[in-house]
Formats: sequence, C-alpha cells, structure tokens
Amino acid sequence: MKYAVVTGGTKGIGLGIVKVLLERGFHVFTNYARDKESAERVGQELEQWKDRLSIVQADQSDKESFARFVQFVKSRAESISCIVCNAGMTIRKPNMEITDEQWEQVMQVAVNSHFYLIRDCYEMIEPDSRIIFMGSMMGVLPHGTSLPYGVSKAAVHALAKNLVKEFEGTGTTVNAIAPGFVETEWQKNKPQNIRENIYGKTAIKRFAAVDEIANAVAFCLDNQFVNGSVIEVSGGYCFK
Repeated sequence: MKYAVVTGGTKGIGLGIVKVLLERGFHVFTNYARDKESAERVGQELEQWKDRLSIVQADQSDKESFARFVQFVKSRAESISCIVCNAGMTIRKPNMEITDEQWEQVMQVAVNSHFYLIRDCYEMIEPDSRIIFMGSMMGVLPHGTSLPYGVSKAAVHALAKNLVKEFEGTGTTVNAIAPGFVETEWQKNKPQNIRENIYGKTAIKRFAAVDEIANAVAFCLDNQFVNGSVIEVSGGYCFK
C-alpha cells in the first residue's frame, strides 16, 4: 500500500488532489480545520474509497492540534510516498492593521506546519517519493490584497527549492505549484466586476478549474526529473 498525506483536503484544490491520489491507489490521510459538515460530505462523496481515506480534524494554525494529526499518520502508515502541502490561509484587512497573531497564523498554516510535517515524517519518506507544495502566483508577483498571504506563498516556493538538497540522491522530488485564480467556492463568491478585472489580467480569460490544478499534481507524480521547480498554472496571469 502506498500512503499519501494531503493537508486541507476536504475542499477546493485539496479535494481535487485527494481524488487524484485515491484514483492512483494511494491510502490518503487528510485534515480539515473546523468545517466538520464539509468533511462528512466528502466522506460520503468518496465512500467507494472509504477503506483508503482517513479524514481527521486538525487545525494547522494550532501547533498541538496539527501535531496530533502527524502522530495519527505516523501510527497508521508504514511509510509515506507522497506529501502534498496544500493548506493555506489569508487575512483580508489593510496590511498595516494586521496583528502579530494574524501574521503568525498565516505563516504557521502555510509554511511552519508543513516543514514540521516533513521533518517529523522524514524517516518514513520512501525513496522516489513526491513532495508537492501548493504555492500561488501571489508568491511570484506583487499583489496588494493580502501581504501575509503573498509572503507565505513566496516562502512556500523557497521551502520547496531548498528541500531539494535534503532529499538529494534519494530519487524524491520536491516541487511547488503556483496557481493563478481557481474556480473554488471562495472565488465563485467574488463580485462580477472583480472577476472581470481578473479576466483582463489572464491570457486565457477565465479562472482555472480545480481539476486543472490537480492535473499539475498528477504531472509531478509521474515525472521523475522535474525537481526544485515552481510550476506556474495561471492561464498566463500577469500583474498589471
């Protein structure tokens, strides 16, 4: 049995990734922060794979809560062949009004918790494994909407690049995927005028489908030589 861990896998991009891994025969461990109703709905939706899907409540902004999830994985998986560091969060308020606690919370979810996950599971990671981070074009291009989000995603990209040396010689690859705007529930609620503005910055003139981002994860699973890369899946998004 191959084991995979996907953080934040009960909604949006994370759920799309969980489905890809289940279809490929992995036993998938994933977590959610607070939305138990959505998690239960996903469990019902994916019932055909219930023997290979473990959904656990664990808030990544809480170190102790997430540490319990990591211990849960370690107690049940014989080894790990794939880790997808998908979870992230943002704060929507004027940047100079962001508190210390809010800034640290964003970094904890996107960056710190994922490093702790990889560090604590390091001895279980098989040769020729895949470690994939979900970054963002907001970590590539300047974006004024959420400073901590953009900085956290830039840090995610740097973490992926630097971890390559840690797995040198093992066949394990470490990459990040940088989506542009994706048609998740969060984005569907944007006012139409804001959506039109984003279309104007995107050469394809639409948002990505979740499956198009999950397919980029599938590409990383299949390719043995792409390593230390930040793969932009943005439809040609540019800041202008």
